Amino acid sequence: MPSITHTSLSNGLPLYRIAVEGARSATILVAFDAGARTERENENGMAHFLEHLVFKGGEKYPTYRDVNEAAERIGAVLNAYTSHDLVAFHITVRSNKALEAADLLTDFVGRPRIDGDELNRERGVVVQEIARANDQPSVMAEHLIDEAAFGDHPLGRPVLGPAEHIRETFTRDGIVAFRERRWSPSRGGAFLVGNLDGLPENGAVEELFDRFPERPVPEPYEPAPTAHPRVLVQGRESNQSHLRMSYRPEIESSDAKQRAVLAIYSTLLGGSMGSRLFDEIREQRGLAYSVHSIAHSYSDVPVLQLSAGLESSKMLEAYRRMRDIVSELRENGPNEAEVERARAYAAGARAIAFENTGAIARHAAQQTIVYGEDVDPDRTIELLDEVTFDEVRDVAARVADRLSIACVGPHTVEELESA
Repeated sequence: MPSITHTSLSNGLPLYRIAVEGARSATILVAFDAGARTERENENGMAHFLEHLVFKGGEKYPTYRDVNEAAERIGAVLNAYTSHDLVAFHITVRSNKALEAADLLTDFVGRPRIDGDELNRERGVVVQEIARANDQPSVMAEHLIDEAAFGDHPLGRPVLGPAEHIRETFTRDGIVAFRERRWSPSRGGAFLVGNLDGLPENGAVEELFDRFPERPVPEPYEPAPTAHPRVLVQGRESNQSHLRMSYRPEIESSDAKQRAVLAIYSTLLGGSMGSRLFDEIREQRGLAYSVHSIAHSYSDVPVLQLSAGLESSKMLEAYRRMRDIVSELRENGPNEAEVERARAYAAGARAIAFENTGAIARHAAQQTIVYGEDVDPDRTIELLDEVTFDEVRDVAARVADRLSIACVGPHTVEELESA
């Protein structure tokens, strides 16, 4: 069991120390409730663009070259991510360099210059990133299913945003205003995970994280819309199709226990090679080279998504059968053997993932910032182990046959609506 301590800094930023016995490295992550779902319509893509710009330098390390070279000098792996939920920056390093890593991270993330010239140069880089995403049918299918499931709500918009926003709309003043509005320490968190022997407890670490300025609590983001199933197709002449199906299970996404049950259900449905989707759609019928399901919960809405990449001529048959499998689980329930396997697989996969300090840090950020819950990784595994057969059967019965559908390939909306 990791040793976990929690303090709140003078600027309102929660600081968590999660000491993992036997680790050689430490991950330092800072995150804010400032993901794509917090953007206004004309800001779509801004959270991600700001993530890029922060890396261009702070006060002590004023240029991107200074940041990169400082990371290399201490042997650090430096990265960031933006989701609909969060924006997060993290650095992983050998434990004896952890304090230097914290100094670097808190400088350019807490005190970014956001230089105007660098901003304009970075526009082209992000536009290329958007173009690359648009060239990948599997990525476009992900964007399309979000739109089908959530419409013109922020959750239905791509995290990268449209290229025209990057090229024409975003200004330095607007980006700084977004940061000041959303990057509130009280709606964020700092996480120190792994071997923490290199991080003193004399106040030096806390002083570094005080570089983040205190800001007012941001306004609540727009609640998720009620379910309104849609079918969206992006026609593309190809022999391959990418199918996505999105359900809203009837669970409380704010309840950690119910999320654990949904994770087990999703695992037996399509989360492993022993799952129903993999066994029947791929192995028995040979309909798809890739098929799986995944459960994700935003703070206020759960999502169960089924995905398949397959030959276009087999798409409609695969879609019908995948939908039937969900209906069979709803009407007849799973069997006890598959629940037992799914529970063991999901808990085991989580335990293996938590051998990585970065995975623990990312999970902790999601737990505390999105759900307002305890950050203990062992408790997350215990919740999976505690899921019962009756609980999974109950969740299966509450996945209604109302779904949004998205497909990229040589198909039409009418084909899927009549299938």
